[in-house]
Amino acid sequence: MDHRPAESTDDPRPFVVPCADLALDAPWRWLRLGWHDLVRAPRLTLIFGGVIMLVSIGVSALAWSLGRFALLATLLSGFVFVAPLIGVGLYCVSRELMAGREPSLGKSFVLARRVVGQAGVFALAQLVILLIWSRAGMMINAFVLIEDNNWASLIEFLAIGSAVGSIFAALTFATAAFSLPMIADRDVDMITACVSSVNAVLRNKTTMVLWGAIIAVLTAIGFATAFLGLALIMPWLAYSAWHAYCETLDASAWPALD
Repeated sequence: MDHRPAESTDDPRPFVVPCADLALDAPWRWLRLGWHDLVRAPRLTLIFGGVIMLVSIGVSALAWSLGRFALLATLLSGFVFVAPLIGVGLYCVSRELMAGREPSLGKSFVLARRVVGQAGVFALAQLVILLIWSRAGMMINAFVLIEDNNWASLIEFLAIGSAVGSIFAALTFATAAFSLPMIADRDVDMITACVSSVNAVLRNKTTMVLWGAIIAVLTAIGFATAFLGLALIMPWLAYSAWHAYCETLDASAWPALD
């Protein structure tokens, strides 16, 4: 009879990745570092930025020709699943530059292919949030009526809609802030990455509110420039998000991706 003790399968690593306490000026530093990466890799920036711009124009063209429901369907069925892989490709650029290596489109494709499963889990989670968000909006339209010539009812409708939308937007931002850069860097499951991202955001609320506001403003500028600005702004934000992850989460307990 074998009396050898059974091997322990307990994982000594924490369920939530440790995070740093961020100063209020951290987002501006991330933007500076992200811009530095953009300047060092202009060709890859233009390639990824061009893809983002063309996809955005395509989605908007479909929405214009077929209506807002077509836009929602296109976002949920297509871009939601492609966007994480584009983001991982951009994170790979900053990852290679930080390691002192030369980034390339081939390396970005290899990394995106390695994490496609985890990126798919992330996309499905975002899909569920968007579907619930859409349903909540329909319920508000159904139960909160706007009466003719009644400003109070309009204000009530806008206030409730904004409050509900803010909850879903905050949840989306909190789960995405650090999770995608983490799976592009470490051999970690998406659930751990998302929970760690939410934890880091909650522990640095003021700084992350500022970071979210910066992202919203720059993205709005990108759309306001007839999508041309997105080709520069979105890669810049992705590079900055990579440096935000590196400064915020200590994922050294998880093995690095080769």
